Amino acid sequence: MSASFHVEHFGCRAARADGEAVGDRLRSAGLSEQKLSAADVVIVNTCSVTAEADRAARAFIRRAHRLNPQARIVVTGCYAQRAPDELAEIDGVAAVIGNSHKGLAPEIILQVMGRETAPSELIQISPLPASPHLQESSHEPPASEQQAMAPPQVVVRVDELFAHSFLEEAQLTPGAQTRPNLKIQEGCSNRCSFCVIPQTRGASKSLPAAAVFRQVQGFVASGGNELVLSGINLGRWGRDLATSVESDNEPNASELRAMASPQVKEGPRRLAALVRTIFTETALPRLRLSSIEPMDWDGELIGLLAEFGNPASGHARLARHAHLPLQSGSDGVLRRMHRRYRPWHYAEKVAALLRAAGPDLTLGADVMVGFPGETDAEFDETVAFIRSLPFGYLHLFPFSPRPGTPGWAMHAEKPVRPAVVEERMGILRALAAEKSTAHRLSMVEKELEAITLHTPAETTALGRTTALTENFLPVELVGKLEANRLVRLRVSRVNDAGELEATIRN
Repeated sequence: MSASFHVEHFGCRAARADGEAVGDRLRSAGLSEQKLSAADVVIVNTCSVTAEADRAARAFIRRAHRLNPQARIVVTGCYAQRAPDELAEIDGVAAVIGNSHKGLAPEIILQVMGRETAPSELIQISPLPASPHLQESSHEPPASEQQAMAPPQVVVRVDELFAHSFLEEAQLTPGAQTRPNLKIQEGCSNRCSFCVIPQTRGASKSLPAAAVFRQVQGFVASGGNELVLSGINLGRWGRDLATSVESDNEPNASELRAMASPQVKEGPRRLAALVRTIFTETALPRLRLSSIEPMDWDGELIGLLAEFGNPASGHARLARHAHLPLQSGSDGVLRRMHRRYRPWHYAEKVAALLRAAGPDLTLGADVMVGFPGETDAEFDETVAFIRSLPFGYLHLFPFSPRPGTPGWAMHAEKPVRPAVVEERMGILRALAAEKSTAHRLSMVEKELEAITLHTPAETTALGRTTALTENFLPVELVGKLEANRLVRLRVSRVNDAGELEATIRN
């Protein structure tokens, strides 16, 4: 029987793409994927955006070791980058691979399993520059403990250079995920006072346009219908790429063909130009953009929604869905957060998006509650601001102080009491539910486009199919359909679970 692995994902869409890419590489090396209790190696792909994320990862590692004590546990992701020694101390952990070495993770995992590897067959790597901060050693307990415990050495691979931080996915196909993520950007060069991401993922780095284009071509050739572009700071894609193109215009067909050569890395250097190139030079039916910072929605990118996101033109190739992190609706709080916009900037971007995409646009946001020093008046400003905009959903989370960030010291000086945070979270949960219900009810009797998903057996037994509309709303269709099919539907009602129910029109 071949060696086996299990990947457990924590965190954001981009982090999940990292874990899936590791799994793809291991499958290509001959390993099979198994459930947690039967795997030879368990890969824990961690998040560290909050203290709760850290706690959840530690709890899972301990549970995995109890359930499968023979498995080698390999921890990677943001927590592994931020606190490798802390993770290396947990029983059962065989290796800790920071985001700095993520591109080498498949090879390191195979080595931890005792397998000989041929790196060129798994991943293309470049020599790792020397660094005084490099941690590339084995973590061992004191000699007295070694005799009592005789644990295996823990391999730790972490540095501050992030030379191998980008793990390009194997060719994406519409398989277990109908709508796979293509991560085209890594890291973040912003310096929000609450955020640890620049420390755990490094500066912004872009997947070259040629690689993006090859992925899209391969996805379309394999029958894919919807692809999601994702990144840690997606809107900054291309800003770091060296290019001889002197304007932000998208390349013409001849330039694009040259761009597809692996020896040439020239092409678009802004996200809007890349998206336009995808639409003009490939037959991808639908593209969805994941979270983009408010100020990165420039006029050209918003214009693409009007040009390619209008179903009246025949087919919405660019999903009418925009997720703009808000964090706070208070000018004072945004300034302390070191965010690059003010509430009026945000409102202007939303108005422009609605003009381009129409009222069926689904608008989403992240909102942080209890940032240090947040007063009742500032929280009230956030509530009023959210109430004024047509959000379709909100991701709400309490502030969590992260070591090494300015927010850590700010929290020590002016914390918001936990009881106050919980009260404010309750107020925003109620407002978010109200906004979501209103948006979904506005879809009743409308015709929308959707893609069918892998339907749970219990739903199939009821003669129904789960799907997702192009404007990012869950829907149940009457009838049984295979996954990865584009359909036009008519919404009949919103059920008690908050899902749209619809009938197929085509």
